[in-house]
Amino acid sequence: MFITNAYAQSATDSAAGVFGGSGFEMIILFVPLMVVWYFLLIRPQRAQAKKREEVLKNIRRGDQIVTSGIVGKVTKVVDDKELEVEIAEGVRIRVVRSAISEVRVKGEPVKADAA
Repeated sequence: MFITNAYAQSATDSAAGVFGGSGFEMIILFVPLMVVWYFLLIRPQRAQAKKREEVLKNIRRGDQIVTSGIVGKVTKVVDDKELEVEIAEGVRIRVVRSAISEVRVKGEPVKADAA
C-alpha cells in the first residue's frame, strides 16, 4: 500500500548520471576557475607584495614611518634589515624593516658625501 518496490540501478546509470560523465568535463570546469583565481587573487597580491618590498627597500634617513602603532622618524639606516628610529626627543629604538607598516612622509635625499 504505502510501501513501493525498490529496484537496483545499473552501474552505468548511477555513475554517469550523478557525477556528470568523464573527468574531461571536470577539467573543462576547473581550468576557467583557476584562470579567474589567478587574475583576481594571485596576480594582484604579488603586485602589492612587490610594491611593499620596494617601499621598504627605499626607506632612508628623514622618513617618517609607522611601526606597531608607533610613529617615528628614521635617524639612521643600520643595515639592510634594521633602522634606527627616533620616537621622541632623544629616544631612539632599532626597528626591523619588515615590522614597518607605513611610510608617511618621505625625507629629503641625503648627500652622497654625508652617507
